[in-house]
Amino acid sequence: MNALPSLTPPEIARYSRHLILGQIGMTGQRRLKASRVLCVGTGGLGSPLLMYLAAAGIGRIGIVDFDVVDESNLQRQVIHGTATVGRPKVQSAVERMADINPHVQVDVYEEALTSANALAILADYDVIVDGTDNFPTRYLVNDACEILGKPNVYGSVFGFEGQASVFNYQDGPTYRDLYPEPPPPGMVPNCAEGGILGVLPGLIGLIQATETIKILLELGQVLSGRLLLYDALAMRFREIRLRKRPHAQPVTELIDYVQFCGLQPPATPSPNGAFARISVQEAKERLDAGWRPYVLDVRKPFEAEISQLAFTHRLHPHETVGQIVDELPRDRDILVYCRSGVRSAEVCAELAALGFRALNLEGGINAWAQEIDPALPVY
Repeated sequence: MNALPSLTPPEIARYSRHLILGQIGMTGQRRLKASRVLCVGTGGLGSPLLMYLAAAGIGRIGIVDFDVVDESNLQRQVIHGTATVGRPKVQSAVERMADINPHVQVDVYEEALTSANALAILADYDVIVDGTDNFPTRYLVNDACEILGKPNVYGSVFGFEGQASVFNYQDGPTYRDLYPEPPPPGMVPNCAEGGILGVLPGLIGLIQATETIKILLELGQVLSGRLLLYDALAMRFREIRLRKRPHAQPVTELIDYVQFCGLQPPATPSPNGAFARISVQEAKERLDAGWRPYVLDVRKPFEAEISQLAFTHRLHPHETVGQIVDELPRDRDILVYCRSGVRSAEVCAELAALGFRALNLEGGINAWAQEIDPALPVY
């Protein structure tokens, strides 16, 4: 085993509250300094993770993200701030971490984690922390960790609920033991479509940070084999026991996870019933020229309270549009929109299959606000 690095006098002063914990002490803090942790994602979960891992003195922290800071992130992604809106999240995160603890080395991977690069990126770290918000990347992180033999510290949040566990720890269960197959596309909305309580990822991210430190120091009872569930509205935690699936085949290679999760981009629309797509610029030009489609808003009523196109004919949530098809006109175009164009695309596909002339407003009302009417709020 390599010799542990020593602590400098400034580091001893900084970590003094760790050093006087008998379970950590000088040796434990030196182990943290020698440790390498990779965090995939610098969003809601990654924000508290990265700040507290840096503060704890993890010697080398890697961060993977290719997104930029948006105003809608600031309600929960507290590692970023107003001054960093529009900048790459990894740059914003690095600056904040350096301010918290300049003794920490930060490795930056400003790119998407893919099947092509995951094994090379994850290989050099002791613990992998999954701070992502989509199923393809969660399965990718899980499988790469299984192949490499790395612990995978997992967290997930949505609405008012969160969950956390540790996968692939000392031959324990993996993410595939919890979810052998991904849910059907569209069944689980993302945070952008369904919303999230801003403080929730802070709590779950800190649980992940705690588990990471416990793994590195071999302290306490790690969340391996247990799924911790949190309900913010009830302020209640509960646990579910996890076991490895009998006869499950080991993961030996990485696959196309977008395809695995059923999220392949739709094929080019064909004349036999596929819906049309229209940009906000083209829609505005056609409306100005006299086009009069039936305009259907498929968001939730509380979203319409935030903003709505003035020429909307009807508001009806996308999940139950099938209940009102007999009330929709078949003798004119139907322009369908939502927040960003995802839910409306699902509705357009459904309507087109029933013979309606459906057009999806690409980018949704947010694109309309950004490109056509700046007076509309973006959310």
